[in-house]
Amino acid sequence: MTDSVPQRRGLRPRFDRLRTRLLLSFAAASGALMLAASLAVGWSIESDFFESLARADRARLDAFATRLASEYRDERGWDALAADRERWQRLSREALGFTRGLRDPALGEIPLTIDPRLMLFDAERRLLIGSDERAAEAERVPISVDDATVGYLGYVPRRRLAESIDALFAQRQRDKLLAIGAAMFVASLLVAAGLAQWLSRRILRIAAATDALIAGDYDVRLDPAGHDEIAQLSRNFNRLAETLAAARQSRRQWIADIAHELRTPLAVLRGEIEAMQDGVRRLDDGSLASLAQEVGRLGRLIEDLRLLSSADLGALTYRMESFDLADVIAEAIGAHRRSLDEQQLDCRLQLAEGCIVRADRERIVQVFGNLIQNTLRYTDAPGRVAVALTCSDGDAVVCWDDSSPGVPADRLPRLTERLYRVDESRSRAHGGSGLGLAIVRAIVDAHGGALVAGPSPLGGLRIELRIPLDRGESR
Repeated sequence: MTDSVPQRRGLRPRFDRLRTRLLLSFAAASGALMLAASLAVGWSIESDFFESLARADRARLDAFATRLASEYRDERGWDALAADRERWQRLSREALGFTRGLRDPALGEIPLTIDPRLMLFDAERRLLIGSDERAAEAERVPISVDDATVGYLGYVPRRRLAESIDALFAQRQRDKLLAIGAAMFVASLLVAAGLAQWLSRRILRIAAATDALIAGDYDVRLDPAGHDEIAQLSRNFNRLAETLAAARQSRRQWIADIAHELRTPLAVLRGEIEAMQDGVRRLDDGSLASLAQEVGRLGRLIEDLRLLSSADLGALTYRMESFDLADVIAEAIGAHRRSLDEQQLDCRLQLAEGCIVRADRERIVQVFGNLIQNTLRYTDAPGRVAVALTCSDGDAVVCWDDSSPGVPADRLPRLTERLYRVDESRSRAHGGSGLGLAIVRAIVDAHGGALVAGPSPLGGLRIELRIPLDRGESR
């Protein structure tokens, strides 16, 4: 029983395929359009055809009525004509311009169909010549002699005579229209099949590339030929693949850098502990201080990593309050004034008052603390530091400049990448992990601000920060 289900399922047509659905949709739309067009054109031809025939018949009948009026005047009545049916036939044919039947290549000679439709009535509307069965449905054309109605010429309209030649002609036209519609429908099916194949083939290529992407092949690319929506989708797919490949490479580099950063203090700790165990180094205050220094370095690195991870997850909490940004900058510089003096860095402040921001005060203090640490590590002594605060376009703008050495222009965009260092050996010598500026950017971004790195007029690095002002408090 379990094997029968796949067998039955395999015999079913795959109507869930995009190509099949496109083909059926195009075929249904084309068929409906062809049918509607055929019916509309057929109705229009038939209607116009019968209307044209009716006008022509009426003109001929008016001429025939005039001829009958002459016969009435000559014979002084209808008795002679009513008794001579051959004369009636001859007169009707002569008046209407027909002397014999019509000939069709396929059907042979076709008898005239207007004669059976003609009738003659006297002035009291009594039938003199014609079919009694059709008299009731006949339309009457008055026959006048000396302004007096002496009789009526009756005729049955063509639409009421199904066996007439005009009905046969209309039927043939409808048949031809149906044949043309069927041919157009077949042609539309062929076009629809080609179009469905072309569209489905392009979409299947995207689906196959997507499967490869899901499987981890980020090197797959599509050829975005053309300028339609599918080509745009192919270009977007290529950008997605490039982004995923870059993210994978960044993740691998990130893991490798973290392992390297953690291994360095652990190796130092292991070496010092083994030296103490072997008696090479004595366990005294100096040894404990060295161990504590490495543990502190390891703890700071782990805390920085935790902070960045929390920022990525949106789990970093902020306690917003309004304060003057100039006070925070002055406070951060004052806390590191001794370190700046020891490093022989002349720090100049130019802080505008009244730049009130609504932010987490401790996080902003951390931002400027990291900037000071970055300056202390990477600015040659003696050097200079200039910090300027202004209010511009609804933002508090901080320009942080230091003196040489500078950063190459091609490396400026990468300064805020995690664990990135311009000079690996020099950075580690000064205890830098490459996370300080990344933390600064994460905090500033969380406050709706922006960070831009560029060359400083002092010869070193400029960090420009923008933090939105508290519009209700700023002056």
